Amino acid sequence: MSAITNRYDFVFLFDVVNGNPNGDPDAGNLPRLDPETSKGLVTDVCLKRKVRNYVEMAKGNAAPYEIYVREKAVLNNQNQRAHDAIGEMDKKADKTRLARDWMCKNFFDVRTFGAVMSTGVNCGQVRGPVQLAFSRSESPIMPLDISITRMAVATEAEAEKQGGDNRTMGRKSIVPYGLYRCHGFVSAPLAAQTGFSEDDLNLLWEALQNMFDHDRSAARGEMAARALVVFKHDSAMGNAPAHKLFERVQVGRATSEDTPPRAFTDYAVTVNEADLPAGVAVIHKI
Repeated sequence: MSAITNRYDFVFLFDVVNGNPNGDPDAGNLPRLDPETSKGLVTDVCLKRKVRNYVEMAKGNAAPYEIYVREKAVLNNQNQRAHDAIGEMDKKADKTRLARDWMCKNFFDVRTFGAVMSTGVNCGQVRGPVQLAFSRSESPIMPLDISITRMAVATEAEAEKQGGDNRTMGRKSIVPYGLYRCHGFVSAPLAAQTGFSEDDLNLLWEALQNMFDHDRSAARGEMAARALVVFKHDSAMGNAPAHKLFERVQVGRATSEDTPPRAFTDYAVTVNEADLPAGVAVIHKI
């Protein structure tokens, strides 16, 4: 299928209840936050990981929807597959280009997010047409550090050391509630270079809407996709600046600001669709 020919910009809203959406390993896995505003942060790579996991489950990790960046994957082995597939070439530059094209054709995340594939077995580098910014919570968050108890031990020696009392204490960090906003971008010119198609785009929308339902864990509590507002341009280069379009999606409090938000119903989301720039349409996905 041919590559997309339209530019897209989108706003993605998701929330968390009593969970840790993205722990910071440099801070004891506490929820990430902006220290100046106390607003929560979720990195772009965190969401990309969830998209990859959803696509792998939905498509069975088979071409053309294989996932390049997988847990414990040896990337140079994947790169070698491309070189084995294209065979020997006289010119090294041509071989690298053909290997890069093979990787884009077979791996969803390569042609979507891009990849650096020049580590050892060289398949070049790919700039992905889909990029995500850091997500930021709409309101300040107050992470809680909760004590938890473990009733079992791993070994008999550990049990004897504790004098028969198998209980040990631990900590768990949560955000009582947070509504996060993410901005995303889809470039048609870069899609033409990787072969990112309409089918790939629809799969991306599907993943964003459903990925939290297949990412449950005790650490992340309840997470849900709440809104996906897509601005579609009728040209490859776009018809309006992305930041101007994003300003049309407003998130405000629906309940008193004197109390902290504890549910999505504490917010009101509005999209200004009046007097849109020529060549721009709004698509609501959730």
